[in-house]
Amino acid sequence: MSQMEKYLRPTSTIDCDTKSIREKAEDLTKGQEEVTDKAKSLFYFVRDEVKYSPFMLSDKPEDFRASATLNREKGFCIQKAVLLAALARAVGIPARLLFAAIRNHLLSGKIKELMRGNLFPSHGYDELYIEGKWVKAAPTFNLKMCQENRLVPVEFDGRHNAILPAHNLDGRPHIEYVEDRGCYDDLPLDKIIAWRIQDLGADFPDRLRQAVEAREAKG
Repeated sequence: MSQMEKYLRPTSTIDCDTKSIREKAEDLTKGQEEVTDKAKSLFYFVRDEVKYSPFMLSDKPEDFRASATLNREKGFCIQKAVLLAALARAVGIPARLLFAAIRNHLLSGKIKELMRGNLFPSHGYDELYIEGKWVKAAPTFNLKMCQENRLVPVEFDGRHNAILPAHNLDGRPHIEYVEDRGCYDDLPLDKIIAWRIQDLGADFPDRLRQAVEAREAKG
């Protein structure tokens, strides 16, 4: 397998050969000839049509599968990144996953208390190979969420890096990239779990579950 072929192949998580993924990718890019146009269409679909949800932590590979996120129409950063990678591969655009530890300086008090800080140890996003170079793309926060919370939406032109913004619309600090965790041709779930345990504690899933249950009880 060549260096680039591994970024086009299907995996159990980046299931770009699944019928629903292939059909959605083809539908979104129908009639488009330029790779940049295809990449933009796929990016904005994942950014805006898949609602961002921070409460979907899982250690099960099937919960990260691209086709599952497409069907569910919601996910957090890693799930959305996996979906974008699968859609891109389905139309012949090499794609890989990137991970970074980031700080979100605009977290609500409740979430900050839950996480015992503002560090996200495994923010997931993408790199797409376009016109001879790797271009970063973070389809994390959907436009509606950005508008409701005065966040700067990530805009992607298919040629320049598009990562989470450092400030919100009011100029307040928002996202700080703390540590580059590298790039991967498939989901490194074992590493994601290890990063989480190291930075958030082994009991974080239980804390999150209790918070979700309390949230649902309030309606």
